[in-house]
Amino acid sequence: MPYLILSDLHANREALDAVLEDAGEACPAGFAAILCLGDLVGYGADPGYTIAWAKSSPEAVIRGNHDKVCSGLDSLELYNAAAQASATWTHGLLEPAQIEYLRSLVRGPLHYNGFDLVHGSPRDEDEYLVQAGQAHEVRDFLDGPLTFFGHTHVQGGFLLTPRGTTPIQSNKMLQLDRDRFYLINPGSVGQPRDRDPRAAYVIYHPEQHSVEFRRIAYDVETASRKILDAGLPSTLAARLHEGR
Repeated sequence: MPYLILSDLHANREALDAVLEDAGEACPAGFAAILCLGDLVGYGADPGYTIAWAKSSPEAVIRGNHDKVCSGLDSLELYNAAAQASATWTHGLLEPAQIEYLRSLVRGPLHYNGFDLVHGSPRDEDEYLVQAGQAHEVRDFLDGPLTFFGHTHVQGGFLLTPRGTTPIQSNKMLQLDRDRFYLINPGSVGQPRDRDPRAAYVIYHPEQHSVEFRRIAYDVETASRKILDAGLPSTLAARLHEGR
């Protein structure tokens, strides 16, 4: 059976609901497991909702940098003003049990049924893998041929071969070569940054050795209005419309 893999939900209830509905229609027989690469909270206005989903649905969830900062495990100093405001607001909104849940999330890499889950990179959970050169640098830290990562909010990834590392475009279906190494980014559910505002995720089909990149439109207007109603920075609402 396939795996549903999500990342960077960022407290966006509308986007998460749309992804789960779309995934259910794509695979009506269900999934072997639902897996999440972190950043349940931060930026969006429904952190309690995404935490409740994470506690009840996924088989495995690893922590993201916003899960750390919103629960007080990390300092605000390295974040921009909008992210700081969001983290402070989120921490004040959450109940002690919710904060403790975020604190309890495991750090990647997490090995799961023959592949690996990380938030940033297999070398550093907070590292951004944006360019092919950056991905090439972490090759020696890969435990297996297939690693799913998040953090950049950009759907796609990298193919690593003896000749070098090349970007993977988020075409609808990617056939995996068993003799190659892959870093696959499902993109962000709650705050895409690849100029496509639709929520992003992937379905991994181990039997076909393929990864299906998927996008789905959601109620951006409601999600952004909730951000404004919460008194959070308007830039966090605007970027949902722009996918950046």
